[in-house]
Amino acid sequence: MKRRQFLRLAATAAAVGGASGGSLAAQDRRVPARPVQQEQEPLIPLGNGEPPALQFQAYPGGTGALMEKLWREHDGNPFEHRAISIAAWQGPVPATEEELAFLPVHRLAALLRARHVTSVELTDVYLQRLERFDPVLLCAVTILEGRAREEAQQADAEAAGGDWRGPLHGIPYGMKDLFAVRGAPTTWGSGDFATRVIDDEAAVVVRLREAGAVLIAKLATGQFAAGDRWYRGRTNNPWNLEQGSSGSSAGPASATAAGCVGFGIGTETQGSIVSPARRCGLSALRPTFGRVSRQGGMVLSWSMDKVGPLCRTIEDCALVFNAIHGADERDPASLTAPFSFDRRPNLAQLRIGYTEDAPEAFVAKLRELGAEPKPMPELPNGRSNSLGVESSAAFDFHIAPGGVLKPEPEPEPGQRRRGRFRRGREILALDYVQSQRRRWILMQEMAEAMKGFDMFVSGSGNVRLTNQTGHPAAIVPYDFGGDVPQPICTTIIGDLFADDKILSVAGAYQMATDWHTRHPELG
Repeated sequence: MKRRQFLRLAATAAAVGGASGGSLAAQDRRVPARPVQQEQEPLIPLGNGEPPALQFQAYPGGTGALMEKLWREHDGNPFEHRAISIAAWQGPVPATEEELAFLPVHRLAALLRARHVTSVELTDVYLQRLERFDPVLLCAVTILEGRAREEAQQADAEAAGGDWRGPLHGIPYGMKDLFAVRGAPTTWGSGDFATRVIDDEAAVVVRLREAGAVLIAKLATGQFAAGDRWYRGRTNNPWNLEQGSSGSSAGPASATAAGCVGFGIGTETQGSIVSPARRCGLSALRPTFGRVSRQGGMVLSWSMDKVGPLCRTIEDCALVFNAIHGADERDPASLTAPFSFDRRPNLAQLRIGYTEDAPEAFVAKLRELGAEPKPMPELPNGRSNSLGVESSAAFDFHIAPGGVLKPEPEPEPGQRRRGRFRRGREILALDYVQSQRRRWILMQEMAEAMKGFDMFVSGSGNVRLTNQTGHPAAIVPYDFGGDVPQPICTTIIGDLFADDKILSVAGAYQMATDWHTRHPELG
């Protein structure tokens, strides 16, 4: 407590001595869109992707201290990927295409490995469902039928020759349309880029291809990763077509919940995996910041963007994450940390907390399974201007091409003017740096609150706080109901780099319950 009090006093003193990091600069301190350059070399033009020299690290002690900690705590090489086995298929094979389509990845993998179904057959099922249901869901931007069939044929040929790449071999999936896929449009949900093709392949796409997964669609995102509305309309929740799927990983959530893909890949900066997963009743993982490469993806914030899976079960999340996590030289904020998913964890040995708004039924079930949940201490509260400043920098190429700020477009009917990608231009560099210093204090306060806990259950999800500090989150259904009945979800927040622990606990919960097995009836 003394340390937290000291940190708060330090933050207060800093606020008294300087400008507020989260506020806009006063009008008379604002600078033009581009300072006048006199007798200087022309600036190197920047697009959306080039990272800054300074990189955010979620561990407040720094990368070096984190690496030493991991090395001490893990036997052998802490950077070695560990394979996750799957159980062999037992019992009758699904009799209908719908039964097949809604199976989780780990069961599809067992069918494929036993040759009860081929990747081509499974890909055909999902392609047909996309063609059938996308007109009402608006979940897909581009259906990659030709590429999907080629990859499925290759997966089958390799399997027939005894070359099985792992649990994702032959599994069809969809990618949020923020990532570059060679030969296909990458639109970022904006009509401005509806026909743009980037001659590159995002790192997460490459890693999934190497794992044998089959890419069948670029899935919808809200315009420039905001909400669930994009240039063709609103992506809908398959449980309730009168409701949007939330965003901005709108398409991955909608398509996965509707049985149109085996799993989806989404991104989160401030709620874009957590929110649509909860809206569509899915299992999902928002990883610790830095654990999955973002190379080849649209940038909103170099210090907050994260990539993660949206699936029908927690075990599927573990399988997908195990294939995509790890360091990448093209994403300097990425790193490799141990990941060891445990299907049968000893819950009594894990230190689990819960907040006041945590669902009582969920906490009670964990207690029944052997856990000893304890109330969490008060969590810190604070915010930085990271997202506003960094997104303005990332989209400077679009908002102010050639250094000339474009007029702000009129808002669409029923929408208010948002000033997106513009407000950050008005914040002084000094204010931004001071805000990041206070963010470090917030991270220290969060580390203090997490002492004695591996994770905690949160009803709200603490999205704003944990996206600033970089903590991981698992989304898991725990009930069924509502005006239009569907799965109801809660969130488990993990300590930094405890992605495997929160998935293991959530997976143990799902082994004892069946909320995650239900799916919408689309007709």
